[in-house]
Amino acid sequence: MAERLNGYRILILETREEAQFSRLLAEQGADVLQCPMFAIHDAPDSAPVEAWIARCIEKPFDDLVLMTGEGLRRLMKVARRIDVDRDFVRALGKPRKFARGPKPGRALREIGLEPQATTEKPTSEGVAEILARIDLIGHRVGLQLYPDKDHSALIGAITAQGAEVDAVTPYVYDAQAADANIVTAIEEMAEGRIDAIALTNLGQIRRLIEVARAKGAEGRLREGFAKTPIASVGPAVSDELKSHGLRADIYPANDAFFMKPLISAMATALGKNPPRSAAR
Repeated sequence: MAERLNGYRILILETREEAQFSRLLAEQGADVLQCPMFAIHDAPDSAPVEAWIARCIEKPFDDLVLMTGEGLRRLMKVARRIDVDRDFVRALGKPRKFARGPKPGRALREIGLEPQATTEKPTSEGVAEILARIDLIGHRVGLQLYPDKDHSALIGAITAQGAEVDAVTPYVYDAQAADANIVTAIEEMAEGRIDAIALTNLGQIRRLIEVARAKGAEGRLREGFAKTPIASVGPAVSDELKSHGLRADIYPANDAFFMKPLISAMATALGKNPPRSAAR
């Protein structure tokens, strides 16, 4: 990345992989303001997760759909705790594996496996589209889900193709964590002290709006968004912004929906003006 972000203050909303994002931004000279959005915890009842792993080992799925990298890592954590991780990895190696975007693929490679297909759109609709192209009649499909989302449309689309779905949700969100940090971040944007906010998943937008409404700060959030360039990593985030009457000002070039292309796009866009800190 030729351009740099020296002196620019970038707000990121920490969820799953933002530690890496923060490091990449800092390497480009950015002043990174990190705002924890919520904590992620193992599923409070591990029995259904353990049972899903046991079914996978006893009779490997014909197809496996991974919705998040976090989900596979949490499954591996449980498998190691009950000392079946080697058997679990062997079982995961047998089905065709479909990844919702690049993150599950990275988690698969951490255990020596590869996805057979990765969706172009990192959305449930993208998963349904790619599965619609293949024959699933009579197949057992393992489906790793993530919390706080109604997955009935995806499950219905798979079962409509004649498959049996075996789903698992291996982690939960702590939606009450760090509300004060979110309000502070909203104020920083509203006061014009942020050069850009970088959004890497649609849950961040929903969480911002949820907390703003609960704290009576929705007006300040709208004011902050109006003042602050919004960087979107890809179509799912951009569509979510649009659904709330917001826009994506910065977007990766060539539809490269990854962190580094997003950072390059931010450096190019922000470089047209000096950092806001320089103007104060």
